[in-house]
Amino acid sequence: MAIIRLAITLFIIEAIFYVLISMYLRSTRAEYLEEEWDRRHPDRAGNSPERREFVRRSMRGFQKSLKARLVALIFVIPTIAIVVIAWIVNVQ
Repeated sequence: MAIIRLAITLFIIEAIFYVLISMYLRSTRAEYLEEEWDRRHPDRAGNSPERREFVRRSMRGFQKSLKARLVALIFVIPTIAIVVIAWIVNVQ
């Protein structure tokens, strides 16, 4: 029963960190793209439909990038670490 509680707690904590880090990465990438648009188009700087479309299209590509996919390791690495530690402790 304790292992089930540990697994549920671990999953909830990992999910919270996954959501927070994903939101942070998306917001920093969107901010960078907005600054890129303003730099490329100084005459149309600021919030405009063209800029929003540029950011939207670029963010679609970001979701498929390696950086965005590596965030999924938040679920893998702690789980593997806990399993290895539990195995080492129980083998000795």
